[in-house]
Amino acid sequence: MAISRFGRQAKRSYGFCVKITAVAVLGLCFILIWSFFSSSSSSVASQRSTFGEFSEPVSANSEIQSHKKEPRKDQVSEEDKKSKFESDLAEKDKKRVNGSQPFVSVDEHKKDDNTDLAKKDEEKNRGSVRSDDKKLQKEEGEEEEEVDEKEEEEVDGEGKANEESEGDGELVDGDQEAMETVEDESGGSKSRGKKKKEMGPLFNPKAHYSWKLCITRSKHNYIPCIDMESAGGRMQSYRHHERSCPKTPPMCLVPLPREGYGTPVKWPKSKLKVLYKNVAHPKLAAFVKSQSWVVESGEYLTFPPNQTELKGGIMHYLESIEEMVPDIEWGKNIRIVLEIGCTDSSFAATLLEKDVLTITLGLKDDLADLAQVALERGFPTVVSHFQNRRLPFPSGVFDAIHCGECGILWHSNGGKLLLEMNRLLRPGGYFILSTQHDSIEVEEAMTTLTASICWNILAHKTDEIGEVGVKIYQKPESNDIYELRRKNHPPLCKENENPDATWYVPIKSCLDTIPSAIEQRGNEWPAEWPKRLDTFPEWITDREKLIADTEHWKAIVDKSYLKGMDIDWSNIRNIMDMKAINGGFAAALTQQNVWVMNVVPMHAPNTLPIIFERGLLGIYHDWCVSFGTYPRSYDLLHADHLFSRLKNRCKQPVAIVVEMDRLLRPGGWAILRDKIEILDPLEGIFRTLHWEIRMTYNQDKEGLMCVQKTPWRP
Repeated sequence: MAISRFGRQAKRSYGFCVKITAVAVLGLCFILIWSFFSSSSSSVASQRSTFGEFSEPVSANSEIQSHKKEPRKDQVSEEDKKSKFESDLAEKDKKRVNGSQPFVSVDEHKKDDNTDLAKKDEEKNRGSVRSDDKKLQKEEGEEEEEVDEKEEEEVDGEGKANEESEGDGELVDGDQEAMETVEDESGGSKSRGKKKKEMGPLFNPKAHYSWKLCITRSKHNYIPCIDMESAGGRMQSYRHHERSCPKTPPMCLVPLPREGYGTPVKWPKSKLKVLYKNVAHPKLAAFVKSQSWVVESGEYLTFPPNQTELKGGIMHYLESIEEMVPDIEWGKNIRIVLEIGCTDSSFAATLLEKDVLTITLGLKDDLADLAQVALERGFPTVVSHFQNRRLPFPSGVFDAIHCGECGILWHSNGGKLLLEMNRLLRPGGYFILSTQHDSIEVEEAMTTLTASICWNILAHKTDEIGEVGVKIYQKPESNDIYELRRKNHPPLCKENENPDATWYVPIKSCLDTIPSAIEQRGNEWPAEWPKRLDTFPEWITDREKLIADTEHWKAIVDKSYLKGMDIDWSNIRNIMDMKAINGGFAAALTQQNVWVMNVVPMHAPNTLPIIFERGLLGIYHDWCVSFGTYPRSYDLLHADHLFSRLKNRCKQPVAIVVEMDRLLRPGGWAILRDKIEILDPLEGIFRTLHWEIRMTYNQDKEGLMCVQKTPWRP
C-alpha cells in the first residue's frame, strides 16, 4: 500500500516536471520568436521612413511593392498625380502639363499594383489622362498638318531648316502666357516648358485692337526698317546706314498726308502726271524747282515727254546704246533690267514701252523721295540700302543692269559693290554705265577692277549731244577666262557658298563660278519675250507642274478675279503677290496694264529664280518685318495661304495686317485665300481697321476673302 502510494506520488512529480519543462521550452521559443519579430518590425519602420519622402501613404500593399521595385526620386506619387489632374480639369483644362510624364507614371503603377484599391485609383487617374490625351492628340494633329503643308512646298532642305531655326521660341499671340502658366503650375524648369511648343491660334481670339497713328519723324512717309526714328533732331539724315528694323513690329497706322490724299491718276495718264499732295515732301519741293524734267502745274506734278536729266532726251540715249551694241535688243533678249538709283524714271518709263520690265532701286540717301514719285507714276521700285549687304535678289537673274549718273564709286571698298553686280547679272549679261566728267584716277581704278573680274568692255563712247560717257560691259559666259588670269584676285567663291543667300548676308569678295552643265541654272540665255513666259529650260525639272500651275491661276484670274469681285481694274496698276511660288498669278495678269511684285518669303522654298527666268519681277522678304517701300505704294495685295505658313514664326502676326495697311493705298484692294480658321479672325481685324469686306466665300476648310481699304484713320 505504501509502495503504491509512492508510485502515485512519483507519477505526480514526473508530470509536474514535464509540465515545467514544457513551459520553459515554450517560453524560450516565445522569447526567440519575439526577438526575431522585433528586429523585423524595425526594418519595416526603416522602409516606411523612406516612402515618407514621397508623401506616399504606408500600407501593406506599399510594403509588398517596396520589395518588388525601388521607387525613383523623380517619380511623383499616385495621389499627387490624381490631385494634379483633378485641379487641372477644375480650371477648365487651361493648359496641358508635360503630357509625356503622366503616361509613364501610370504605366509603371499599372504593372506593379495588383490590389482592387490600386486598380480603382488607376482607373480614375487614367480617365483624367485620357481627357488630357485627347487635347494632346488634337494639338499634335495640328502640328503634323502644319508640317505636312510645309513639306509639300519644299523643293530643297533649305526652306524647312530656315523655318525651324527661326520659329523656335517665337510664339504667337497668347502662347507666351500659356508657356509661363505651364511652368508655374507644374513647378518644372524652363526646358520642360519648351519641350512641347503650343501651336494655338494664329490670332488671339480674345484680343481687342485699339489703333493709333504713328508719331514719327517721317510722318506720312514712314518706312520702319529704313527710317531712323530714335535719332536726335541734329541729325542731318534720318535714314539708317543699313537695314535695321524695330525690335517690336510697328502696331500703329501711318497717317495720310497733311493736305489729304486724293485718288491716284489712272494708268497710263500717271506716266505724265501725279497728284502733288500724294507725294508731298519738303525736300521734294526744293528739288522740283531745280529740275526741268518735272514741273509743278497746279495740283499736279507733270513730266514732259522725252524730258530727262540727260541732254538730248531718253530716246536718243537708248538708241545710242543699241548702236554701240547691236546684240542688245530691248524687249526681246533683254526683258528684266535693274536700275541703280532713282532719278527721273525716264529710263524705266521708256523701256516699258518696249516690253522691258525695269525694277528701280531707290537708295537710302534719296531724301527727295523720288522712289515714291516713281511708284505713284506706276513704275516698279523698291527702297533698299546698298553698302555692305547683298541685295534681296537671287544670283544670275538680270539681263542688264543700268547705272545712269548714280554717283557710286564702284572701285571703293575693294570693289565689293561691283562684285554684287557681277552676282546679280546672268552669264553674258550687260552692265551699262553712264557718267559725266570722270577723273583719270577713277577711270584707271575702274579699268583695273573690271579687268580683274574679266568683264569685257564692249563699247565706250562719249555722246556729243548728251555730253555723257557711256560704257557697256559684258559678264563672262564661261569659267575658262577666269583660269587665264595672272592673279587670282578676287578668288572664285567656294563650292559651298550659296549665291542666292541674301537676307542680311554680307557681300562676298569672290566671284561666283559660271554654270556649265545643262541641268544648272544660267547655262543658257532665256528665250525671247514673250515666249520666255511659258518656256521652261532643262534645269527646271518639274515642268508639267509649272504648266498646270499656270493654267490653274489663269482660270482663277479670268473667271473670278477679273469678273466676280467688282474690282475696277482700270484703277489697278501696282500689284504685290505677298507669297508667290512660281509666278503663276503674275503670269495670268500679263495681258493687263499692271505689274506684279512677286515676293518669295525667306522661309519658303527658293522659287524666285524661276520667276525671273519667266521674265517676271520678284524679291526676297521676311514678312515678320516691314517691306522696303513707301506707304500707299500698291493698289492691290494678293496673299495666297500666306498667314497659314506663319505659325510660330512671327511674334505678332497681326503686325502683318498693319503692314498691309501701310502698303495699300486708300481705296486699294486685298485678295486673301487661306484656311477658314485664319480668315475668320482676319475679317474681324479688318473690320477694326474700317476696311470693307466686299466678298467672302468658303468651301470645306478653305476660303476666299476680298476686302477694300478705306481712307479711315484713327
